[in-house]
Amino acid sequence: MSGVTLENVIKTYGDVQVIHGIDLQVENGEFCVFVGPSGCGKSTLMRMVAGLEETTSGQITIGGRDVTRLDPSQRGVAMVFQTYALYPHMTVAENMGFGLRMNGVPKDQITTKVAEAARILKLDPLLDRKPKALSGGQRQRVAIGRTIVRGPEVFLFDEPLSNLDAELRVDMRVEIAALHKQLGATMIYVTHDQVEAMTLADKIVVLRDGRVEQVGAPLDLYRDPDNRFVAGFIGSPAMNFLGGQVAAGALSIPALPGAPALPVGLPPDDTRIEFGIRPEHVRIDPDGHGFRLDLIEKLGGISYAYLYATTGERLIVAEDGETTLSGDTDVGIRFDPARAFLFDAKTGKRLR
Repeated sequence: MSGVTLENVIKTYGDVQVIHGIDLQVENGEFCVFVGPSGCGKSTLMRMVAGLEETTSGQITIGGRDVTRLDPSQRGVAMVFQTYALYPHMTVAENMGFGLRMNGVPKDQITTKVAEAARILKLDPLLDRKPKALSGGQRQRVAIGRTIVRGPEVFLFDEPLSNLDAELRVDMRVEIAALHKQLGATMIYVTHDQVEAMTLADKIVVLRDGRVEQVGAPLDLYRDPDNRFVAGFIGSPAMNFLGGQVAAGALSIPALPGAPALPVGLPPDDTRIEFGIRPEHVRIDPDGHGFRLDLIEKLGGISYAYLYATTGERLIVAEDGETTLSGDTDVGIRFDPARAFLFDAKTGKRLR
């Protein structure tokens, strides 16, 4: 297996630039996830690594080999698509071995490779079935098996779970994580689902508008975001944000009158800021005031309370699933100032 390096990679369509000078190192054997909202460029960037999109400028190397201008078949990558892309008239075994047959690999070697991939993915009983007789999760495993038999240097996954229902997505996340552990392969995975990113990745690349916002381990991004976008995108439910400003050298947050001082350096007076706190780091004070408890979603082990400040701003609080709180009541909140974040409202940058 091999690592992947992107150096000042740019992609344009006519006069429109969609990828803006990205530099990135994916280490050998690493599971790297590209995550971001729709239209952020994550699939385009993966397709450039695969060779399915031409790189306008910059360099892409795989295993130290410059592949920027090579055809997809010469790059040593294999891609799992969102739509499975299985041949309906072929059996599972034939689908998995099709690429090898097209490359003239001897039949006995194909049989051996397909059998090994089927064993890894627990597809042994299904090898004689056709795609129409498989569930969505089984079809996705066949698509993954088709990449395994090729023995690529790098596995590429383009939103492979988006067509599955919630239960199957959880099952397939576990299977893909186990597959990475078993193969020790370099994998790049594209998703808009930050839960998938957090649970699968060794390294997350957060993208917005064709630019890298931050790169790091999942918990590093959760605990130490560089800007408001990353703070709001990583974590579920999303981080709460309340508006404020700096006045007379002090922090003023209208929704939190009398809030404790935060351990950060403040910008000049009149700078607009945003105060951020995660739902799991806030607690409701039933005897307090300043917020109206509007609704509680009881999900079993956890409940989410929706509060509204007098300023009209919403705050979500994660409470114990057995909470006895009810809606349409006045409450206050408590939080540890060390768990809070401040961001410049204009630039989005974190204040530290």
